[in-house]
Amino acid sequence: MIPETQAEHLNAETEGMQVFVARQPIFDGHKHLYGYELLFRDGMTNAFPDIDGETATSRLLANSFFSIGIDRLGSGKNIFINFPQELLLKRYPTLFPKDSLIVEILEDVEPEAPVVNACREMGAEGYRIALDDFLFRTELQPLIDIADIIKIDFRCTPLDEMGALLENVSGGSLKLLAEKIETYEEFETARDLGFVYFQGYFFSKPEIVQSRDIAPSKINLIQIMAEVNKPDVSFEELEKLITRDVSMSYKLLRYINSAYFRRVQEIASIRHAIVILGMQEIQKFISLMAATELAMDKPTELIRTSIIRARFLELMGASLGSAETKSELFLLGLFSLIDAMLDNRMDRIMKNLPLPAKIKAALTEGRGELTGFLHLVVGYESGDWNACSLWASRTGIEEKKLPALYLEAVQWTQAFLGK
Repeated sequence: MIPETQAEHLNAETEGMQVFVARQPIFDGHKHLYGYELLFRDGMTNAFPDIDGETATSRLLANSFFSIGIDRLGSGKNIFINFPQELLLKRYPTLFPKDSLIVEILEDVEPEAPVVNACREMGAEGYRIALDDFLFRTELQPLIDIADIIKIDFRCTPLDEMGALLENVSGGSLKLLAEKIETYEEFETARDLGFVYFQGYFFSKPEIVQSRDIAPSKINLIQIMAEVNKPDVSFEELEKLITRDVSMSYKLLRYINSAYFRRVQEIASIRHAIVILGMQEIQKFISLMAATELAMDKPTELIRTSIIRARFLELMGASLGSAETKSELFLLGLFSLIDAMLDNRMDRIMKNLPLPAKIKAALTEGRGELTGFLHLVVGYESGDWNACSLWASRTGIEEKKLPALYLEAVQWTQAFLGK
């Protein structure tokens, strides 16, 4: 392990430093969440002036794990982190818990004896090793022998070359991970080729491109979402909607009594919960519950991403000081993946929803005053920091606020989902 004094020194150096970190989901072949890769701000020259790349990376990692916390970032799942060669040699990965960390070795790491030995020692201690952006070279064999996971960029490797590449790394306990899987067709192709893990946003795309009828049960849920968001909906109507649904009642009480709110006295009645939360929060709660039901047959990450987007965008609206924008942005995020939930075209779904025109314009045509906010949240969750800077500037959001807002959205979502 790295000496405790070194860890404390790194932690002290990071105080006050701005950290941008997003996460990208990784699934198994059953579309169950396996873990997240943490995506850090690149462009160290701008983020850390007059600091070399090694120092910047170490400080960034220390800040992310010590200040933010791996549990808050990873939600209890496996965490993939890239480590440059210098930090591997110094065995920095051993600062972090081996039961959740997967050490990614970057493609530009040279397989020299000191590096191989350091990785071998970490592997013997129980740390899992992944080779990132892998392209086979004979000299990489010592690292291949150590690795638990090989990550292959699915989009940058032609299918006619994939077979030969996989032959060089097949066999034993080595697992293959396909990166940049953006459609269900790519997911199925990669799975057929023998990949075990899959990284990318294929889960957020409709599985069926052509239109099909929406099931009556889901139409009812869509109508509930529309009904509760009407400006003239009453307190009594919201209470009736909740009390006649046992599951919704249970989840509301679990949510209001969760650690997120840190309440001393337990709240035991629906009416009390509604009074405590207020009309707007209950409208949000019912909308979220309906959306969760819509996505029941989908990967859990789909609804998790939708809720994080909704809360992230709502917090952006709050930072601008506009109650109207705050409410609209919440709905924009929540409905941004409804086409994937229903496997249908966004424009067709929007015809059945009495949402504000500006929300529909952003979701169906990519235009209007809310579109920039959607670009901003998508850029952040994918780790496209250049896009974040651009759209933060255009929407009036202070870029330095984004990391805290994102982390708040992740925590709020965990409290709502109870996981």
